[in-house]
Amino acid sequence: MRSRPAASGSVFKMPSNKSEKIDRIEASDNVMVVVRCRPMNEKERNMGHRQVVNVDEIRGTITVYKTESANEPPKTFTFDTVFSPESKQVDVYNLTARPIVDSVLEGYNGTVFAYGQTGTGKTFTMEGVRVVPELRGIIPNSFAHIFGHIAKSEGDTRFLVRVSYLEIYNEEVRDLLGKDQSQRLEVKERPDVGVYIKDLSGYVVNNADDMDRIMTLGNKNRSVGATNMNEHSSRSHAIFTITIECSEKGIDGNIHVRMGKLHLVDLAVRTGKILIESLNKVAEYPVCSFAFVVYSCNFAFPEFV
Repeated sequence: MRSRPAASGSVFKMPSNKSEKIDRIEASDNVMVVVRCRPMNEKERNMGHRQVVNVDEIRGTITVYKTESANEPPKTFTFDTVFSPESKQVDVYNLTARPIVDSVLEGYNGTVFAYGQTGTGKTFTMEGVRVVPELRGIIPNSFAHIFGHIAKSEGDTRFLVRVSYLEIYNEEVRDLLGKDQSQRLEVKERPDVGVYIKDLSGYVVNNADDMDRIMTLGNKNRSVGATNMNEHSSRSHAIFTITIECSEKGIDGNIHVRMGKLHLVDLAVRTGKILIESLNKVAEYPVCSFAFVVYSCNFAFPEFV
């Protein structure tokens, strides 16, 4: 298996357009920080909330205004890519996840995960509305992307796709696809394979519908709880891993096998030390690219400004 280490630090030239953003993401192997701001919902508009966030997609900046202090200057933050409330699902996928999935299909490892307060739009961006093509999120689009690539393969190229689904809750690891949901799994490490989860189940899938069905089954076993902003908020971290093996004949006439892994991570609503610990656990996987998708609310509310 080929893998590239994540860069410890990189300097990016400010992109002048979205095409350049795609080239930059494809050429870099590192942690990408992406921010998407959602629009105000009907309740927030009826309550008279005002927009306090300005998104500049060309410069990759988010500017936050203090509504209660007219004399205080706004604060501007720069990220690898930013998306305004008017952004479309397909643009988010193409600019953040597509280059990572392409790398996985080439035999590298990649991770996409979302983090943000409850109600900021993580689920919509990651899952979307599956029955409406233009509203599908990163997860269903990545499923279709993988099997669309496989369908176009030619010659002696063969693929094997497997999935697994685990949950980290209260520092314990659980197999969301296992028969015994009370069983807690152990995190192990071996010189030949690195960090792995002992006894974690894996299932072979033949199409995007198989993936979707298995992920839905695992989601039913996740630990959830109510918050002030979401009745069924995830209380755990979950990692859905897609392992893609490809065998094809090389120029030497021999069969060569490459393997890549795509980790789709859903982080629970946590901050500070717990978030950092979670990132460290995820980072133990060898990766080609990280797309760190962060979310920001787009209205005046004391907790956010």
